[in-house]
Amino acid sequence: MESQQVIAVTGASRGIGAAIALELARRGQRVGCLTRKGRGIEREAIDPALAARMIAIRCDVESEASVKQAFAALLDKAGRIDGLVNNAGLHLDGKSAELPTATFDRIMNVNARSVFVCAREVYPHLEKHGGTIVNIGSFFDKMGVRRNLAYCASKAAVGAITRCLAVEWAPKKIRVLDVAPGYIATELNAAQMKGPLAEFLKARVPVGGPGSADEVARLVATLFAEDLPFLTGETIYIDGAQGMAH
Repeated sequence: MESQQVIAVTGASRGIGAAIALELARRGQRVGCLTRKGRGIEREAIDPALAARMIAIRCDVESEASVKQAFAALLDKAGRIDGLVNNAGLHLDGKSAELPTATFDRIMNVNARSVFVCAREVYPHLEKHGGTIVNIGSFFDKMGVRRNLAYCASKAAVGAITRCLAVEWAPKKIRVLDVAPGYIATELNAAQMKGPLAEFLKARVPVGGPGSADEVARLVATLFAEDLPFLTGETIYIDGAQGMAH
């Protein structure tokens, strides 16, 4: 595989997705920023050198047709596709006894079904020369969380999808991994990370608080940068040890 890879990142406009896209670009990769609006990363100032490595593409991960069109557009503009980061996600909470089926279905569609669809559509490009798929899960995949039935179920599904694809596609030299963050501070949840939640995380997370989007981004970028063919199918937790603390 060439040193410069072409990697598609879904949900790259803000938050963890934007941090991943920027970190991949910093490391010399070309990044297809797949977003609903098709405008790429929504930040005021981006280093022109990094911006030159990014390709903004419109993609609604809830639509199979849109996903197909997005990969076709990236292939047309970049000439190849070497990897995928399934980052697009949705978080809605609510009492399980009152949770509308439509809400459950939408969370599953965005968080889990889209992972399958995007992986399936990128497969023809990766089977030619191998590649890496990194799915962004959550440490909620192994926890019982009040008011988060659908979200927890969707992230558990991401882990299962990762394992199944890793086993099935290993002969094609395609690695599939699940990076599962804990509480991560981003521009999207800045207000929530203050007050009572900040005190809770300080006491509950062994490292003393939430992680950063840049930490998740560096982990994901490392998985693409390093030649580790024996590492596949795993869920890698980056949660400050909160998920294992008692």
